[in-house]
Amino acid sequence: MDFQQIFQTKPDIEASAPGRVNLLGEHTDYNDGFVLPTAIPQQTNVSIGYSPDDRHHFYSAELEERIDVEPTAMALEGFASYVNGCIQVLKQAGYESPPVNVFVTSSVPIGSGLSSSAALEVATLRALRSLLKLDLDDVQIAQLGQQAEIQYAGVSCGILDQMASSLADTEHMLFLDTRTLDRQILPFPAGAEIVVIDSGVARSLASSGYNQRRSECEAAARQLGVKALRDISDPQAVEALPEPIRKRARHVVTEDNRVLKALDGVSAPVFGELMNASHVSLRDDYEVSVPALDTLVELLQGTPGVFGARLTGAGFGGACVALVTLGEAHTIAQTVLDRYNAAGYNGQILVD
Repeated sequence: MDFQQIFQTKPDIEASAPGRVNLLGEHTDYNDGFVLPTAIPQQTNVSIGYSPDDRHHFYSAELEERIDVEPTAMALEGFASYVNGCIQVLKQAGYESPPVNVFVTSSVPIGSGLSSSAALEVATLRALRSLLKLDLDDVQIAQLGQQAEIQYAGVSCGILDQMASSLADTEHMLFLDTRTLDRQILPFPAGAEIVVIDSGVARSLASSGYNQRRSECEAAARQLGVKALRDISDPQAVEALPEPIRKRARHVVTEDNRVLKALDGVSAPVFGELMNASHVSLRDDYEVSVPALDTLVELLQGTPGVFGARLTGAGFGGACVALVTLGEAHTIAQTVLDRYNAAGYNGQILVD
């Protein structure tokens, strides 16, 4: 089914945005910290046209779901909450949208930690920007997407995903200071490329421990007397905190340090070791891994040609990313996937 089949008219505007994979800097963005994502080839595409009546009409090709919405509707679920959220945050910013038809199709996996929600938000806002001829830059698009997710999808997210979807490309890493939004485009470590494998364990941020982790980090910052954990650079400074916030803070501080170290043009083996250390921290201190992710990471780390591997995204399921020898991505990914699935799991290669 396409736009014309669903809405009996052609769209006025089309826009797209990629998913992302995060190489380093997990759970640091809502702590004003540092992140290092890159875009992935999979895209979300949004087509928009003016509605013939006084309601919004949203359709997801992947879900085969249509939602007809009054312009004043607020509490929606699923993909419609993100699309409607974008329309509502534009309205809050002073940009009123007339009733529209919205057709969504996407190859970004849902529940894999690759920011399918941010890709949907950015693609929707890009399409609305073009349709309504709005004077919004890519950073403002990301900021509005973040607000749509916080206010209308119930996830107290940082800015990482939306900035990556709005500004990153597949050929480089995007270093982002999430407090200042200063950023740099950086090359991948020489002689290396990435592999992304889905663990087969789906998760939803709204129903996971994501919001709880954020609350714990905010409690740690208050006890340390700082605005955010980004303001602590010495891991020893958090050791007097009570559990579990001591472990949460320790992860954030050491993760920020890993990202900053990676900016020094480190070699692929050194970058890989930073990724390995990140996974240990996410598993033991942040406690967002699951057995399937640990198994997948161990298989990746034990495969020749792999420099390092870690879970990517918020955890609680989803995907792992590995830095591997340039030109060997597909062979390595297939070898690991075969071993992983033979152990009783149901993974798939997402980027190789």
